[in-house]
Amino acid sequence: MNNSDLRERTKRFALNVVRFYVALPKTTESQVLGRQALRSGTSVGAHYREAQRAKSDADFISKIEGGLQELEETGYWLELLEDAAIAPPEKTAPLRREANELTAILVTVVKKAKNKPKSTP
Repeated sequence: MNNSDLRERTKRFALNVVRFYVALPKTTESQVLGRQALRSGTSVGAHYREAQRAKSDADFISKIEGGLQELEETGYWLELLEDAAIAPPEKTAPLRREANELTAILVTVVKKAKNKPKSTP
């Protein structure tokens, strides 16, 4: 997967989270939990884009790891929405699956960046 594919995929994930949030019931608890998922789910792509402009390998790794944290958090909020019977599993499952796939991809990206040979000045 190249940079533009992952850039588009993280954007598509964010848009799917937005659509999911808009469809949630307007109860207080669903909106509070949904807003958390909205915030973290839309942050993944922002972290990835920031990483593309990183000033160093360490900065790149840090920004990608920030995206990984947001993916983990998104999964948590989706679990809560499902376990609280606010969102049915058939609505959360595709988002959780994509969060897991993006996590696997970003973990691989971080591992490659960490194992990249250091350039000597």
